[in-house]
Amino acid sequence: MKKLLVGCLLFLISACQAATSTPVPQPSPTATIPALPSPTSVPVTDTPAPTATTEFTPTPLPRLFTNEFDAPLAGWTILQTGNEAPPMVKTEGSNLTLQMDSPFTWAYAVYEAQEYDNVRIDGRFTNQAGSPAAIGLICRYSETNGWLEYNVYSDGTYSVLYGQWLASGIADYLPVLSASTNAIQPSGTSQEIGLLCSGTTLSLFIDQTLIRSVDVSRFALTSGKVGITASAFENTPVIVVFDWVRVSEP
Repeated sequence: MKKLLVGCLLFLISACQAATSTPVPQPSPTATIPALPSPTSVPVTDTPAPTATTEFTPTPLPRLFTNEFDAPLAGWTILQTGNEAPPMVKTEGSNLTLQMDSPFTWAYAVYEAQEYDNVRIDGRFTNQAGSPAAIGLICRYSETNGWLEYNVYSDGTYSVLYGQWLASGIADYLPVLSASTNAIQPSGTSQEIGLLCSGTTLSLFIDQTLIRSVDVSRFALTSGKVGITASAFENTPVIVVFDWVRVSEP
């Protein structure tokens, strides 16, 4: 009987404890957020200033010179009139060759780099093939106003012409002077010619000797470019070789 009472008492005590005890809530599991890496600092790099590019100024072509044709024709322009077939122009062996294979062709090499008021131009040439032929010098050249031209011919004559463009490849020539001289050498012989343009007068030279002075005031050409010329007429080929050309002060 005593054991029974003790058992009942123990049962009641346990039940009371179960009824009065408040369960302690357990913390719910918290999701662990992985720590984000701190942003990497990108070092600020100063943008280098652009390096100044050295600009090379082209060397200006000379105003006064002697061209012995050891290099390409810098500053020169090749022009032609007459026949549409272009002349053959080349620098070779320290010479400038103008070759016309078509009849009635006039070839010009104009020095475009400079313009001149008063100037002298000289050249040494050889007519290697073809007759009749003309070899000459020009001054006061202008595409719009025309030019003055001094020619010597293989038949012993010489002339001064006023030339003017009528259209591309077509020129008109007005005779200013025509005469003859024994100073002109036959084809195959090396010879010098010179042209001095000063004020309103042209002075014509052969082998450094003055042969004529001509008044050209009526053409009112006061400045322009200089150049050389060679012409073929009814017979071809005409091959003119210039050893050198000199542009100098009057």
